[in-house]
Amino acid sequence: MPVKVPDNLPAIEQLREENIFILNESRADTQDIRPLKVGILNLMPIKSMTETDLLRLISNSPLLVEIDLIETSSYRGTHTPVSHMDTFYQPWNKVKEKYYDGFIITGAPVEEIDFEQVGYWKELCEIMDWTRSHVTSTLYICWGALAGLYHHYGVRKNILPKKISGVFPHRVIDQKVALFRGFDDEFLVPHSRNSEINRTDLEKVEELKIMSESQVAGVHCVMNANGSEIFITGHSEYSPGTLDFEYLRDTEKGLNPSVPENYYRDDNPEKEVLVRWRGHANLLFSNWLNYYVYQQTPYHLPN
Repeated sequence: MPVKVPDNLPAIEQLREENIFILNESRADTQDIRPLKVGILNLMPIKSMTETDLLRLISNSPLLVEIDLIETSSYRGTHTPVSHMDTFYQPWNKVKEKYYDGFIITGAPVEEIDFEQVGYWKELCEIMDWTRSHVTSTLYICWGALAGLYHHYGVRKNILPKKISGVFPHRVIDQKVALFRGFDDEFLVPHSRNSEINRTDLEKVEELKIMSESQVAGVHCVMNANGSEIFITGHSEYSPGTLDFEYLRDTEKGLNPSVPENYYRDDNPEKEVLVRWRGHANLLFSNWLNYYVYQQTPYHLPN
């Protein structure tokens, strides 16, 4: 099934070039199917890149999904044109009366700042509380996962001595969990972050269970008992070129970043990217939409 997105969203052209079926609002209004309603709170600086990465995976499902792109009401970044934000995004205070089948809270480049020092932290806490009464299942990604674990469960992040960047092997701890249905014993996930969550801190929280982890990248997936809150520390949604973009950007800034591990062929940034995470990334998002959103949500959402 296609994803229903706003007319003229730039991601549409890119995804159609990849033979991904996208349905814009004008055509979607003729469909006689109740789509899953998924909100995306996009906290990343370059909004269009994150939109495309997420829509690429959300669309690879037999389910019809309608997307709302959402920004915080109290803060607007400066890396995305105002015209793009005004056209395609809704501030949270305009949608907070809505109910969603699924909701995604993305990462943000503020890892090395204390949560309480983030300009929109108070509003983000309100949004995270709101998801518990207005969303069937919320997927927290990277910094979003760290923020959600801290706010809901008091689990603190730990700043790493060195940024972790690259593509790392992971293992599923419980193969019976529906989120990882169909996964191999080992799967790869991109990571790009400056902080982590300690396994011992998570094990103290009875409501949470660690679902997957990496010897190198640490805890990967944590969720509560019914899957209404899922926290992912990695970036399965990253396109082949996203880590390359970040590496070149940081190099140009003079930050002397390490070459992303297991990413370029022969670990040589002069060579092509070796994509080895795409299959499991699609499966992760399909399983989330199917087992935790579609199969758990009522057919008629409250108005």
